[in-house]
Amino acid sequence: MQQETDAEFTVELQPAGPELDGTGRFDLTKTWTGGMAGMSRGVMLSAGDPAAGSAGYVAIERFDGALDGREGSCVLLQLGTMAGDDQVLRYVIAPGSGTQGLTGVTGTVDLTVAEGRHRVRVRYSVP
Repeated sequence: MQQETDAEFTVELQPAGPELDGTGRFDLTKTWTGGMAGMSRGVMLSAGDPAAGSAGYVAIERFDGALDGREGSCVLLQLGTMAGDDQVLRYVIAPGSGTQGLTGVTGTVDLTVAEGRHRVRVRYSVP
């Protein structure tokens, strides 16, 4: 059965050396509160020209904490692109990545950023 929960996170980005020519790399740390509470750490790679409105990024992060009280960890995957007014964001829980109370978790994360706040709605299933 699919469930939903709301959460927020704050993020710290630290620039790191690029992995590939023409890309940027950032190490990230997030603090999650609400229905998804804990910490995550990960890596983001980006390319393009965000100042001109055309860019993209991929990110992978490991979340450790609780999802509606179920403690464990899982991996989150993100893909974002922007080209002018066209923006796409795909944010999912990596299948097979859950541990402990999150073993078998699958789902998606809908992200809204407004006034500097990162709010999410997590739609998930746990067997």
